[in-house]
Amino acid sequence: MTGSERLLFFFIGLVTTFVFIRISVRMIRAKVRWWPGNIVHGNTHVHHVVFGTVLLLLSSVAGLVIPDDLHGARLAAAAGLGVGAALVLDEFALILHLRDVYWMKAGRLSVDAVFLAVGLTGTFLLGARPFGYDEVLQLNPETTPASTFTLRLIIISVNLCFAIVALLKGKIWTGLLGLLVPVVPAVGAVRLARPGSPWARWRYPEGSRKLARAYRREARIRQPIIKAKIAVQEFISGRHDLPDQDRP
Repeated sequence: MTGSERLLFFFIGLVTTFVFIRISVRMIRAKVRWWPGNIVHGNTHVHHVVFGTVLLLLSSVAGLVIPDDLHGARLAAAAGLGVGAALVLDEFALILHLRDVYWMKAGRLSVDAVFLAVGLTGTFLLGARPFGYDEVLQLNPETTPASTFTLRLIIISVNLCFAIVALLKGKIWTGLLGLLVPVVPAVGAVRLARPGSPWARWRYPEGSRKLARAYRREARIRQPIIKAKIAVQEFISGRHDLPDQDRP
């Protein structure tokens, strides 16, 4: 059994669980009478992140202790890991804010986290590997010239630096996907940072031309893309339209 098979079962568990849990919460929100409601113990609403955390731990430990020859059990553990990951990531915003922001604007972060996990896992399934590390590991030190090995390491290091700069500039998708796809992070690294990103706070003084250009580019290019992304996400996950509340 290859790692790709386990990754496929993880991917299936992740996607199917996210779709199911979003259907469930939308049915609950719509107060569909025949659909089971929230799980409540006393005055405590037991969020599905609790079940996801437990399942993540159980599946992770099971994946470590199950013998390699029990292929079906190892695939089941991988699928369970995907199910647990979906349940946790679907309430990522709750974990971050330590309050229930599920249907508020801040709750969109959970959908972003799931989409990011699905995108990265799908890229792995297509054969991409972070920094191309597998190509370096396959090099035979006895037959490969030291210059070739050094050049590969330099390329990986440069790509990593570009990815870090892209992330600091607020380009999350570009930075993370750039870890898998060469050249992509270089594009994000040389372009203007997003307003409010760490790079903009450090390098773009208030009133500077770069900050003004960043705001104009955000309004002209980024905002329409974000609106389209939100429309797609909310078609799948439901509208995050409750008013934001101040932290108690």
